[in-house]
Amino acid sequence: MVSGDGTQVVELEEAWRAEGRRVRRLRVSHAFHSPLMAPMLDEFRQIAQSLTYDEPRISVLSNVTGEIADPGLVCDPEYWVRHVREAVRFADGVTCLSELGVTSCLELGPDGVLSGMGADTVSDVVFAPVLRRDRGEAGALVEALAQVFVRGHAVDWAAFLAPARPRLVELPTYAFQRERYWVQPEQPAADTSLDVRDSADAGFWDAVERGDASEVADLLALPVEGASLTAVLPALSAWRRRDREWSAVEGWRYRVAWSPVAVGSGVLSGAWLVVVPAGLAGDAWVGECVAGLARSGARPVVLELAGGESGREVVAGRLRSVLAGEPDGFAGVVSLLGLVSGRDGVFGSVPVSVALTLGLVQALGDVGVEARLWCVTRGAVAVSGSERVSDLDQSQMWGLGRVAATEGTERWGGLVDLPEVVDARLVGRLAGVFASGEGEVAVRAAAVFGRRVIRAGSTYGVGVAGGSWRVSGTVLVTGGTGGLGRHVARWLVGAGAEHVVLASRRGAGAAGVEELRGEFAAAGVGLSVVACDVGERSAVEALLAGVPAELPLTAVVHAAGVLDDGVLDGLSVGRFESVLRAKAEGARHLHELTRDLGLSAFVLFSSFSATVGGAGQANYAAANAYLDALAEARRAEGLPATSIAWGPWADDGMAAQNALVSGRMERFGLPPMEPGLALKALEQAVTGPDACPVITDVDWSRFAKELTGSRTSALFGEIAEVRQLHQSVGEFTEDASAERALPLAENLAALPAAEREALLLDLIRKHTATVLGHATHAGIAAERGFFEMGLDSLTAVELRNRLNTATGLRLRPTTLFDYASPSALAHHLLAELAPDHDAAEKALPAEIDHLEAVLTALPQDDIARTKAVVRLQAMLAKLDQPGAAFAEGAGPDDAVDDDLEDASLDELFDVIDRELGDA
Repeated sequence: MVSGDGTQVVELEEAWRAEGRRVRRLRVSHAFHSPLMAPMLDEFRQIAQSLTYDEPRISVLSNVTGEIADPGLVCDPEYWVRHVREAVRFADGVTCLSELGVTSCLELGPDGVLSGMGADTVSDVVFAPVLRRDRGEAGALVEALAQVFVRGHAVDWAAFLAPARPRLVELPTYAFQRERYWVQPEQPAADTSLDVRDSADAGFWDAVERGDASEVADLLALPVEGASLTAVLPALSAWRRRDREWSAVEGWRYRVAWSPVAVGSGVLSGAWLVVVPAGLAGDAWVGECVAGLARSGARPVVLELAGGESGREVVAGRLRSVLAGEPDGFAGVVSLLGLVSGRDGVFGSVPVSVALTLGLVQALGDVGVEARLWCVTRGAVAVSGSERVSDLDQSQMWGLGRVAATEGTERWGGLVDLPEVVDARLVGRLAGVFASGEGEVAVRAAAVFGRRVIRAGSTYGVGVAGGSWRVSGTVLVTGGTGGLGRHVARWLVGAGAEHVVLASRRGAGAAGVEELRGEFAAAGVGLSVVACDVGERSAVEALLAGVPAELPLTAVVHAAGVLDDGVLDGLSVGRFESVLRAKAEGARHLHELTRDLGLSAFVLFSSFSATVGGAGQANYAAANAYLDALAEARRAEGLPATSIAWGPWADDGMAAQNALVSGRMERFGLPPMEPGLALKALEQAVTGPDACPVITDVDWSRFAKELTGSRTSALFGEIAEVRQLHQSVGEFTEDASAERALPLAENLAALPAAEREALLLDLIRKHTATVLGHATHAGIAAERGFFEMGLDSLTAVELRNRLNTATGLRLRPTTLFDYASPSALAHHLLAELAPDHDAAEKALPAEIDHLEAVLTALPQDDIARTKAVVRLQAMLAKLDQPGAAFAEGAGPDDAVDDDLEDASLDELFDVIDRELGDA
C-alpha cells in the first residue's frame, strides 16, 4: 500500500515494473482521522444510538473491513461511526464479491460512480447502475434490469411493468427507415386464427378449472345466478360457434402497407422513350424527370400525345415515326401521361390519362417495342397518414398497371409515384427503381417505398360480445337489389337502421324485392327501392332529395358495380366507360353530395383485383383503385370512409354468378367467402382503423405459385407462405456464396464481357455488407461512398483483407480511398483481374471517328484546326517510317509540338513550310 502525490506513485510504479514485479494501482478514498469529520462524530454517534436496528436478512458487505460483515456488527451504532472515520475499502469489498462468485452487481444510487470504480477493480463482474447522470431515469432503469436479466438472474417484469399506462407518443415527421437485425419468427403457414382461437380456448377453460363463475358467465353472456345446465349448454355451443366464426374472419384480414426498400443509384444506357401529354414537354416537373434520365446515362427521346390521340392506331403511327429515327430501338419506355387532366371527349367517365395509357400499352405491342414500360404518376398514392392523394384520376392508372403487370410481364416495368415537388436527387432514384425488381414504388424525399400486402393485426373478439357497429336513421345502399346489396340490407337492419334505401338500375323491378319488403315490414324497418343510375349526378341528387327529413341519411354503402372483363389488348375506352361510370363516377357523386351531411359511415365495395391486379379486369381494377384512393382522401379530410377490397363472395357474389370467373379464382387459390362470415368482416372493417382493408380467403399454397417469377411477387413478399414457397426457388434468398468454385479470374474469363463487372460489383457489395454487419447487401448502393456507408479506417482494412482473399490480389492500403465506391472499385478490380489487352486496338476506330467529327466541325480558318492538322501530319510521317515508334522520352518532334501550342499564326505557317514543304 503506497500513498503520496502523483509523481511519487508513478516513479515507484515504474521502478517496480522494471524489476518485473506485478503492480496494481488502486485509488482509495478515506477519512481516517480527517479533521473535517471530527467535529460531527459526537453528534453522529448520538443519532446512530437513537435508531432501532434489526439484523439484516441478506448478507452485508462491509466497506470498513472489505469482507462479509457479521450480522451483529452492523447493528452496533459504533460500527457506523467507524464507517465515517475509517478508510472505505471499496476495492477490497468488490474483490471479495468476485471471489465469492458474484457475477452481477446492481447499483442503487444517484449515479453510476460505484459501477465505474467497480469495473476498474474487477473484470469478471458486470455492474449495472439504475441511474445515470446523462440518461433518462426510465431508460437507465430498464437497461440495468436488462443487463441483470440477460446474465441469468430473475427479474419480475410483470411487477415492473404493471404501473405502465398507454400514452400517446409524438412520432417524427419523417418516414421511418429501418433494417431488422434480429431474427424474426416466421408467421405460421396455416390459418393464423388458430393461435387466436387456442388462446381463447385456454382462457375459457382456465376460468372453468378455477371455478370462476363470474368470468364464465361473462364469456357466455349469462347471469351469474340461476344459470341451469339446460341454459348453459346452448350458450356454450353458441359461444363456441361464434368463436370459430370470428377466428375464420381473422384469417381473411389483410391490409396494404408501404415499406422502405433499398434501391441503388442505377445506370441507364441507350435511347429511352419518354411519352408526355401534349403541351407539357416544357413543364418544369416534366423537364426535371427527363433531365434525371439523361443524368443517369439514358438518351431521352420525347414523344408528345394529345388527348384526342388515345386510339391505338393513332398512337402506333406516332411510335413508328419515332422508331424510324432509332434503328437500335428503345432500352426503356417511361410514360408521364398521368399528368394530363380532364375526361375523354366521347366517354366522359374515363380520364384522358387512362385512355392515353390504354392506347400506349396496346400500341407498344402493335409496333413490336419490347422495352419495359414504366408509368410515372404524381401524387396518385399516399404512403402514410400525413400524405394526401392529390389526383384521384391518376389512381386509376395504378389499377390498370397492376393488370398490365399480370398479363404482360415481359413488357411491363412498373408503377412509380413521385411527389408534387421533385429535384435532381429524387429523380435520380428512378434509374435505381427501374433496376430494383420492385413493381409498385413511391419515391419520397425520406426514402423509396415499395407497396406490400400484409396480414392485418388481430382484432379478435371485436363484436363477439356486444361490441357491434350501430347505425340509425336512413342508410343508402347502391347496387342494393343485387346479391351483395340484399345481404348488406339485412345486416343493416340488425345494426339498427330505421330506414334503408336500395338504389339500382332496375329498382323495384329487380328479383327478390318483394321478399325483402316482407322481411323489412316484419322487422318494423322502412324500405325504399329506387331506380337510379349513380353515374349521373342529377340522378344521385334526386335520390338524396327523397330521403325523409325525419330519418336523415346517416350512412352510405356503395356496392354498385359492372363487369366487362377482357384482356388489355382487346379492351376499348368504351368498355372502360361502362365500368368506371357505375363504380368510380358513382362514388365521386356520392362523396361530393354527402360530404356535408355528417355521415357516420361511407363504405365502398372495392375488389381484390384492384389490390393485386386480376388478369382480364383492367377496367374493373382501375375503377376500384379509384375507390381506394377516394377513401384515403376522405380520411385525410377527417371524413368517414372505408374501401374494402373484397375477395369473391359465395352464393350471390358477382364472381359466383359467372362459372368461368369463379372457377378461375378457385384455381388461383381464392375460394368464395360465406356471406354470413363476410358480413362479420364488414362489421370489423367499418369500425377498424384501416381506410382500405383487404378481406379475402386465400389459399396461399396455390395462390403463391401463380406469383413465382412474376414482377408482382414482391407485393406479397412479407406473407409467410409466399416467402416459404419462393425461398424454395431462391427468389427471396441471398446467394450465400460470394466466391465461385473456380478462381475468380477464371470465372471472369468465362463470362461475357458485359457481365464481368456486375459479378465483381456483387462480390464487393456482399463483403461490404458483411463488414458493416448488414444481413444482406440490398442496402449497399453501388455509387455511394464506402465511408458514407459507415466504414472507418479499421473496417476499411478488414474489407481490403477480405477482398484480397476473395480476389487473390494484393490491394494497396489506400485502395478504398482511391476507389471510394463499390462501382469504382469493381471497375478497378476488373482491370486488374481481366485486363482487356486489345482495348486500345478495339477503341482506335471509334477514337478516329470522334477526332474526325471534332475537326470537321471547326471552321476552316480556325487556328486550333490548323495546329491539329500539322500535328497529325507529323504523326503520320513518323508512322510511315520503318520501325517507327513513340518513345516514352522526348523525341525530336516534341519541341515542335510544344512550339505549336504557343505559336502565332505567322509562326505556324513557317512551321508548315519547314516541315511539309510544297506538300
